[in-house]
Amino acid sequence: MVKAIMIPDDIISSKIYLIRDQKVMLDKDLSELYAVENKQLKRQVRRNIERFPEDFMFELNQLEFDNLRSQIGTSSWGGTRYMPMAFTEQGVAMLSSVLNSTTAIKVNIQIIRVFTKIRAMLTDTMSMKLEIEEIKKKLSNHTKNIELVFNYLDELIDKKDNTEPRKKIGYKNN
Repeated sequence: MVKAIMIPDDIISSKIYLIRDQKVMLDKDLSELYAVENKQLKRQVRRNIERFPEDFMFELNQLEFDNLRSQIGTSSWGGTRYMPMAFTEQGVAMLSSVLNSTTAIKVNIQIIRVFTKIRAMLTDTMSMKLEIEEIKKKLSNHTKNIELVFNYLDELIDKKDNTEPRKKIGYKNN
């Protein structure tokens, strides 16, 4: 029986970056999680490049790389000859087909689950924001209606104050 590999979700989610408006994981982090050399991971991807279209994987440009390094705050990238590869959720799923190790498959399943959780959280957050906006609109309308009611009341009070007292009618005692 193969021992189950468990990597905490927070470790995986800390390795997900937002680059080019996409949630991606970098080759360096993936190779670390899969317990393979980064060189081997890149080699397998290049050998199977037709499986990795632009929406599955892309190489960072120099500006993105510099920006990422400054965000991470580390210089452990060393003298890399090639720009890092960034894999979208679909690209990470495709990696399991080119890295045929049991570890890669199990870790891959965990990573996909984390991506799914993140997507669900974003969806929940978005629906909550929409509900809050709807409540704000209702409150704004209620505020306007309450102001209108008070304006009418003020007008009525002003009319009452401006009218002359009426003559009392009815039976008079002398």
